[in-house]
Amino acid sequence: MWLDWRRAERTGLRHLNASVRDLYERTKQYRSYCQSMIPGLLQTAEYTTAVLTSIRVRRRVPVDDVAAAVAERMDRQRILVEGGHTYAFLLEEAALHYQVGGPSVLAGQLQHLLDVMQLASVSVGVIPAAVDRTQRWPVEDFYIFDNSQANVELVSGFLTITQPREVAMYAEAFAALAKLAVYGASARSLVRAALTALPE
Repeated sequence: MWLDWRRAERTGLRHLNASVRDLYERTKQYRSYCQSMIPGLLQTAEYTTAVLTSIRVRRRVPVDDVAAAVAERMDRQRILVEGGHTYAFLLEEAALHYQVGGPSVLAGQLQHLLDVMQLASVSVGVIPAAVDRTQRWPVEDFYIFDNSQANVELVSGFLTITQPREVAMYAEAFAALAKLAVYGASARSLVRAALTALPE
């Protein structure tokens, strides 16, 4: 299913975020790959505000409901600690350095990421910038909900994939990318390095 941003965002950003609440709540195994941004479930309110404000300006969303959309996203994050779910996030190292909202917003985001990485339900892998990409290079950001659906955000719209063979291709891509990532202390070291590199 293809969702055009211009049509979907005519009435603002909150309703789109609210419309996926049930999907997130019923998903038992969530997998996310992001090459340039910290994914929504791991974002601080300040980072989310900067992201959604940028989206609103860039896509000329006529209604300013950024604060309501941020509140919806923040409320969604409670699922990280509710039990019965697992969350696997893969980030390209670049996502730790791209600034949205300026250095202080990114600093708070990176510190929050370090905190969330300690949750039992959450796995965060970081793919180092210097890793050999011969076998698997960066692809579009995608999100997998159990084995039933994959979502891809593109410049002009939002793609929902439910065909089992195609969902399996995203699962295979996730597994291949996961082999390139570092975890645990090594991943936290890359986050701390990004935090240290920020201008004061």
